[in-house]
Order: sequence, then C-alpha cells, then structure tokens
Amino acid sequence: MHPEFQAQPQDEILEQIWCRREDGDATLSGLLDSAEEENAGELVTTLEQQQLLRLVDDRVELTRAGEVRARTIIRGHRLAKRLLFDVLELPAEETEKTACLMEHVLGPAAADAVCSFLGHPPRCPEGREIPAGPCCKERDERLLRPLVVPLHEMKRGRSGRIVFMTPRYQKRFDRLGLFGVVPGSTIRLRQTQPSVVIEIEGTSLALDRDVAREIYVRRES
Repeated sequence: MHPEFQAQPQDEILEQIWCRREDGDATLSGLLDSAEEENAGELVTTLEQQQLLRLVDDRVELTRAGEVRARTIIRGHRLAKRLLFDVLELPAEETEKTACLMEHVLGPAAADAVCSFLGHPPRCPEGREIPAGPCCKERDERLLRPLVVPLHEMKRGRSGRIVFMTPRYQKRFDRLGLFGVVPGSTIRLRQTQPSVVIEIEGTSLALDRDVAREIYVRRES
C-alpha cells in the first residue's frame, strides 16, 4: 500500500474540516454528525494528538501543520477533478470517486504540474476555490493560460507539441498517424479558416475543425 493511503482516514477528516469551514460551520458537533467515518471521534482525537488540529470548546481549528496538510489535500482533490472532468470528460460521479483517490498521492510538485497544464484554474467544477500554489504566484494573472489547448485554439504561426489526442473514431486516429500526427510530434499552425492547416516535418496538412478539436497541443514558449 502506498504510504499516503495509510493516512487516508485522517485526511478525510481534515478535508471535511476545511470544507465545513468554507460553509461557515467549524463546530465539532457538526463535523461528527456529518462525517461518514464511523470512528470520526477517534480520528479527531488522533489528529489532535498529532497536533494537526485543536479543539476549543465545540470549535475545531486547524493548526499550522494541519492547515498545510488540509490545503494540500484540497488542492490535489480539486485540481484532479478539473483534470478528470474537463480534459478526460469523465462523468461527475466517476470524477469524484477518482479524485478522492488521487488527492492522497498527488504531491505538491505533481499538483503544480497539473495546475500549469490546466492554466491555473481558480475553482473546481462545483465552484469551490482551488488553493493557489507557487506555480500560480510566479505568473501574472493576465498570462494565466492553459499550457495545453485544442489545436484550433492556438495562434496562427505558433508551434507546439502534440500531448494527446481524443479521436472519436479509430480510423481517424490511424489516418492521422500515417501523416505523423501522433502524440510527441511537433506541428506548426498555418491556417485556421476555412479549414485548419498544419505543417509537420515540412509537409502541410489540412484538417477539419472537428478533427482539430480532438488534438491537444502544448504550446512552445
């Protein structure tokens, strides 16, 4: 078992404390009433012993260490949801289920990579705020654009490397592969109207806009 999963029950409590605080309820009684974990009380005691939270009467407060851990969990969970829902287009239920697993192993470096990939999204699909990371602070807000975009959204004349493709039909994928249009290839966008024209290895290739929407490119800086 991955060591991070051993702390999963405690992480779930920290996550609930954070979310309930966002909703304006930081009470211990409210936390215990809503927690799905049958041993929520024991988990709270363990977290208190680990100095990740403190109890003040009926109020639950995260310590500095607890705040850092909870922030990491929340950031990983909500970034994972954006990735799974927006890019992989998974159903909401599957997105939530998978994000709950990913949050426990998505470390700060991986979370920053996902965040940059998505263009530093401020909120998750449900509208809750995604805590900012170092990658967000290093760039001016006006320049926060996704690193990976559908081909047709690139600026004309720009080059990029194909990261992944989502063709609806296998024959379409195979045909593109014959021209070298595969993940890892570098292409240049020459034209966007009336069709999308790319250049790959010195050869120009015209694509339907529907096809261009299925090709995701990491723009070169």
